[in-house]
Formats: sequence, C-alpha cells, structure tokens
Amino acid sequence: MARQAISAHNHILRALAQWPKDTLRPQLQFQDVLRKRFEQQPSPGVSEQDQLRQANALYSLLENRYKKKYPITGDLLRPRSHPTYFTDLVKELEEAPSRSFAERLWLRVKGLVRLQ
Repeated sequence: MARQAISAHNHILRALAQWPKDTLRPQLQFQDVLRKRFEQQPSPGVSEQDQLRQANALYSLLENRYKKKYPITGDLLRPRSHPTYFTDLVKELEEAPSRSFAERLWLRVKGLVRLQ
C-alpha cells in the first residue's frame, strides 16, 4: 500500500512537471502552488485511491480530454451580440505578455474614454 501511495505521489508530481507555464502571471504558477501542496510525502488524510484520482484529473486536463470529447462548434463561439468576441479575447491574451508599459497605459486610458 505504501508503494502504491508513493506511485500516486510520483504521478502527481510528473503531471505537474508537464503543466504549461502561465505567460500572463509568470511570478505565480499553478503547478508551483500544487507542487508545494504535494511535496509533503503522502498526506495521512488522503488515501491512495484519492491520490490516483487526483493524478488522473491532472492528466485529463493536460491531455485536453474534455475538449476532445465535447468539442465546441457552431454559433456558440460567435454570439450574435458580438461575433468576434472570442477571437478578440484570444488575440488579447496572446499579445498581453509582450506589451510595454506605455502600451498598457494607452489601452487603459483608451478604455476609460469612450466616444459614442
């Protein structure tokens, strides 16, 4: 049983090592927070089965199982009120880490002043 608990612990740490880095907040990474939680060798209150379930959940998120199982298609990504909303959102998220201070300030000021 102890060997299985160590195995579950290793699975969790291996999954966290594969987790992608967050470019929007490089100082606070999801995998670092979880790694601190799991670095203490198997928790006395958590069973081996629960740890294996947690490792399976991490792997399922890494592999995008749910995105593959339930693909989003059709008009859901293009709402009638703002058809380009999701493409604009992805574009902003990709550009945000590389913006300079002046560009961020300009976008903030531009967002405060709206002419209609």
